[in-house]
Amino acid sequence: MPELNPLKKVSDVVAGVTSGLRSGMDDASFLAGQAPATGRDVVDLWVELLKIGTGDSEVEPDRGDKRFADPTWQTNPAYRALAQGYLAGTRAVDKLNDRLEEREFRHAQAVRFLSGIVTSALAPTNYLLGNPAALKRAFETGGKSLVAGGKNFVDDLRHNGGMPSMVRRDAFTVGVDLAVTPGAVVSRDPVAELLQYTPTTDQVHEIPTIVVPPPIGRYYFLDMAPGRSFVEYAVSQGHQMFLISWRNPEKQHADWGIDEYVARVIAAIDEARAITGVDKVNLIGFCAGGILEAITLNRLVDLGEDQVNTASFAVTLLDWAGQIPMAAFGQGPTMALAGAASARQGVFEARQMAGAFTWLRPNDLVWNYWVNNYLMGQDPPAFDILAWNADGTRLPAHLHKQFLDIFHRNPLAQSCARSFAGSPFDAATITVPTFVQGAITDHLTPWKGTYRTTQLVGSDDITYVLSNAGHIASLVNPPSNPKASYFVGGDAGEVDAETWRAASTKKMGSWWTEWVEWAAQRSGALQDAPTGLGDAGHKVLAEAPGGYVRDLVSA
Repeated sequence: MPELNPLKKVSDVVAGVTSGLRSGMDDASFLAGQAPATGRDVVDLWVELLKIGTGDSEVEPDRGDKRFADPTWQTNPAYRALAQGYLAGTRAVDKLNDRLEEREFRHAQAVRFLSGIVTSALAPTNYLLGNPAALKRAFETGGKSLVAGGKNFVDDLRHNGGMPSMVRRDAFTVGVDLAVTPGAVVSRDPVAELLQYTPTTDQVHEIPTIVVPPPIGRYYFLDMAPGRSFVEYAVSQGHQMFLISWRNPEKQHADWGIDEYVARVIAAIDEARAITGVDKVNLIGFCAGGILEAITLNRLVDLGEDQVNTASFAVTLLDWAGQIPMAAFGQGPTMALAGAASARQGVFEARQMAGAFTWLRPNDLVWNYWVNNYLMGQDPPAFDILAWNADGTRLPAHLHKQFLDIFHRNPLAQSCARSFAGSPFDAATITVPTFVQGAITDHLTPWKGTYRTTQLVGSDDITYVLSNAGHIASLVNPPSNPKASYFVGGDAGEVDAETWRAASTKKMGSWWTEWVEWAAQRSGALQDAPTGLGDAGHKVLAEAPGGYVRDLVSA
């Protein structure tokens, strides 16, 4: 049976996170200490509600809050009072959340996460009578919009776990519309395929680059549509590019963990070296792929091996301390429930993973589509990033458990607190030239957390670049985007994040440009581009995008 709808999902998420807040008398004492300030906030809220009742309130929606864009919210006194009452209530809750964070309450992120879900669900715009734009559309279409919305709702119950679809399922096809940069699969094992991309320049840099995507989600956010592909752009700038395409694991792969994934990265390094005939390669890891990259580098150092020339980390957290929204999932009971679910199933399902990330931004990623699809009766937009987001992958149970431990215990930020792939991990062992990228509005890996990587690694050649946009949008942000911008500056790793930001310089354009120039300076001399892909020991097995990204593989 599918879940009923996001309201049922709300209750499930609330129950899970609430369980993480029951942690003894110390927390109860802390919260009791907030009572006087909370009491003042309640009084302030009642005063504001009285002003709203008399029409004297000046509460307005935040700039850019599209929920209240319809003119009726300003011109109709009843709707105006409804919006103001809702906004006054949510802002009172936000004040409490801010206070808990300022006083370093250990469950502050969980409280903010929980309250955000509840307040977003209570928005009047989520309900037909509370949404004047939806009522107008129903009247103008003679009720057809409501019929269409009902059909969309039933379709999502059947095919999308009861959650509103973000994109039409038939809008894009991988290998036809997305992931179309020319290349080939030059290696395949049960864990991953290795893709090599076809050069498009007469000469290429001697030292190749291997892209390590996260095992969470499919790699093609790095090879989106032409003109919006990181891989395509890097190839066009004379870089030899390889990419690891992870398999979408099945239940029988439940025991795969960090050791297996790191071993595959090391194998890919050796394969790329053999194909290109060089001693070293560059690595660039994205998000959780950066975690695997860091562990790989640490392992190679421990083995006394030296096959990596440079390391780049994009939207990657090695230090999970601080105010990180995902810390809401790091509560002990919540983590135990998630771990138990994946252990029982053998994998952590794509839908479960997508749901966890989606509820971090419920207004944008849930209720926005609820209103569009059901109340307005419109189809979701055809947008490539949303198509990728809906095309999820599973995580093996063991790897999922290890990632939860990293989120909860934060061992990567400590010297030798945990061993991975057979070696005690210490980020200071990473001494190769290092490039780190963060994104200003990233809600998954906040930029100050990504900056922390510059302080953990042991390199004396560190570059940090801060892009505009959010987690995925910053990565699909080509130089052709007129709104793209980024900050660059010196002393990365030697000063704190705010000091670095204050002294940095804003540039228009994409951080991709900064990375390809940085990598070009460290990738050896230019040489004639190879005339074919693979070599005698690594035959072309299939054209890109390969089989694993499309689940074209037997169980």
